[in-house]
Amino acid sequence: MRMHATDSLGQVLSSGRRSFSFELFPPKTDEGERMLWQTVREIEALKPTFVSVTYGAGGTTRDRTVRLTGEIAADTTLTPVGHLTCVGATQDDLREVIGQYAGVGVRNLLALRGDPPTGLNTPWVSHPGGLDHAVELVELIRSLGGFSVGVAAFPEGHPESADLGQDARVLALKQQAGAEFAVTQLFFRVEDYERLLVSARAAGCTMPIIPGIMPVTNVAQIERFAALSGTAFPADLAERFHAVADDADAVQALGVEVAAEMCQRLLDLGAPGLHFYTLNRSTATIEVYRALGLGALTG
Repeated sequence: MRMHATDSLGQVLSSGRRSFSFELFPPKTDEGERMLWQTVREIEALKPTFVSVTYGAGGTTRDRTVRLTGEIAADTTLTPVGHLTCVGATQDDLREVIGQYAGVGVRNLLALRGDPPTGLNTPWVSHPGGLDHAVELVELIRSLGGFSVGVAAFPEGHPESADLGQDARVLALKQQAGAEFAVTQLFFRVEDYERLLVSARAAGCTMPIIPGIMPVTNVAQIERFAALSGTAFPADLAERFHAVADDADAVQALGVEVAAEMCQRLLDLGAPGLHFYTLNRSTATIEVYRALGLGALTG
């Protein structure tokens, strides 16, 4: 399903038609940005429902994110979703950034608390004058009007949640605060997503929960990402990839095969769509797209 930059993503996703989307990140160099735009044009040809652009706290990353998201809204047929986190920002700072998004024509935002500023596995400490939880950020965005807001979901549970039940209740609270859809952190076991759906629905969360997928293209890299995010990289899957780790083409081919199989299982479960973490490279996700015959998803 394709939509216009000014459409409400929440309404589109709630219509029942499946979505297909990508996540990008703002490069730190001009050369990286040129490469990103090549990827954007390749993605644009697939007519996805939306693309999201990640957000770093403060400074150049934040400015690049807002600018890049606005340029995608203005210069392409894509619908961008801007990320926003609570990290390193007062409420006034957050209002300013939300206003900047509105000013460049971005009306769809993903509201995230963000990782602790002192690093993963350290206690969360809110910024002076800032916010403590994504729920509060959702409320702030919605109070300013005119935005469709998404949030994060965690198939294996948020690292700070006592259990999956608490995690599901928090997701339901985000919906009550005004969130209209969720996108999951990357995961590798379909069963984790299925369990998330069951617990979320039991907690009263009814909004679409889009599974986030990262095709494996580099074994060491994916293991590092999995460790950083607290995501399990299953031993049987790791064994398959380590067997071909010295052959980059074989790793990518296996990554596409595994991701396509996983995506098909998710769609068969009734997932509302697929969201691909691209690392600003489109090749693997385009190959998954073709393997699945996803043209029907984009309409």
